[in-house]
Amino acid sequence: MNLAQVHEAISDRVPHRDCIVYRDRRFTWAEVTDRTRRLADVLRRHGLGCRVEREDLTNWESGQDHVALYLHNGNEYLEGMLGAFKARCAPFNVNYRYVEEELLYLFENSKARAIIYHAAFAPTLQKIRHRLPEELLLIQVADGSENPLLSGSIDYETALAQASPVPPKGLSLDDLYILYTGGTTGMPKGVLWRQEDVFLGALTAKKPDSLEALLEHIQSRSPIRALPTPPFMHGAAHWVAFNIWHVGGTIVVQDEVERLDPDDIWTTVEREKVHSLAIVGDAFARPLIDQLRHKTYDLSSLTRVTSGGAIFTASLKQELLDLLPQIRILDALGSSESGSQALHTSTHKGGASTGRFDLGADSVVLSDELSEVLEPGSTQRGWLARSGWVPLGYYRDEKKTRETFPLIKGVRYSVPGDRAMIEPDGQVRLLGRDSVTINSGGEKIFAEEVELALKHHPSVYDCVVCGTPSERWGSQVTAIVQLREGVSVTEEELNQTAGEHISRYKLPKAFVFVGDIVRAPSGKADYRWARETAADTMES
Repeated sequence: MNLAQVHEAISDRVPHRDCIVYRDRRFTWAEVTDRTRRLADVLRRHGLGCRVEREDLTNWESGQDHVALYLHNGNEYLEGMLGAFKARCAPFNVNYRYVEEELLYLFENSKARAIIYHAAFAPTLQKIRHRLPEELLLIQVADGSENPLLSGSIDYETALAQASPVPPKGLSLDDLYILYTGGTTGMPKGVLWRQEDVFLGALTAKKPDSLEALLEHIQSRSPIRALPTPPFMHGAAHWVAFNIWHVGGTIVVQDEVERLDPDDIWTTVEREKVHSLAIVGDAFARPLIDQLRHKTYDLSSLTRVTSGGAIFTASLKQELLDLLPQIRILDALGSSESGSQALHTSTHKGGASTGRFDLGADSVVLSDELSEVLEPGSTQRGWLARSGWVPLGYYRDEKKTRETFPLIKGVRYSVPGDRAMIEPDGQVRLLGRDSVTINSGGEKIFAEEVELALKHHPSVYDCVVCGTPSERWGSQVTAIVQLREGVSVTEEELNQTAGEHISRYKLPKAFVFVGDIVRAPSGKADYRWARETAADTMES
């Protein structure tokens, strides 16, 4: 199940189906196959490919050349992934919000040999070009910004037109898929997956018995049309894309890709008859719901909304279900280091809830000391973990690899850092990320748990919780809150509502009110920003 081989095989069966739809451009499976073969040819002609096979490497090493994708959403992003795979290179994601020093760190840490980038980012690359390797291949994608080609770079479409659509050869199940973590709590790390493992662990909902069985299933069903709204530079979005591709479906990209535009998203769903919409929790759901109350769309084609990567509160789920009663809401739990781990489904008939998930295959809760698997009903707080199809490790980081992927009683697990409890019925209750846990007065408090409690108040539009220094408590719970426009509420009222859902010792001891919460483009909380904002406000 090499990702490039799977895509080529599906294309051979359904060549005339839409594969990618972006603005006024429609690419069939056959056209995407041709274009990605040409991109692979471009990379190979510049000397890029696989240099050392997997059996001669440790879990934190790579023997392939790495291709940076410094792009907004669009056909070129997904083509960049497939084209690199077909050249036996390993593409990786670049956060286009990074400033110069962050980009330099990422390009150095990844040892990038090529960068495919939108012309809008050319000025930023130009500023750091003298600090990058001279032999670095630069491929510039025109985007309407009118920025000229950087010196020594080549134009994406020109390069494809001059290349040959040679079918890929020598692909391996051990070829790498690389996903750099967001870096909201520390420096980004490159997670290394074997392609077969990431296919089975994250990029397909149904595990086929064989490639032929997958192809027969695809030919027997109508294609799904899906719109992943977050940036492809985060795993949540391009995981949706590959999952839909692996059932022979079509990926639709909204017109406005530089910011969240609810009207554009709903208009695209209506125009393209989208069946499945992917979002990231409350940060995406709230403005989309507000837009539905403002304007009417024909969304009869939409049957599923998936969310992952951030809290999706029950009240907002219910609002969306009331507006679109025909949909199912799938709340997915997973991470870059674990793939898909658990799922919760909400329907209009069954109602909405948040925080409890049905565990997927090979997912467990391990004890605090990582010595045993906790049984349902255990009162212990443990670590959400997964065995089976898990990554190899972190690129160039042996220590972190051994810590996150430990061997326990002969079984290798992925333990990314999510704290959880296993309920008597076998469901898992997610508590939060250990990396953003607040140790206040000797008690461990999970930021996400407090955020969820505060969001039960109808005046809260968004919030992020972090720890700030306290002489009395060591660290105190501080809430950065964005209120709904035109409303006012006291801190006491917010804590009164939150106190109905969490213990009093977990309640915020300080509040900072802001006009807008800053989140990553993926919708995930930016805890570094939260800590800096809280510190600046309290100092002033």
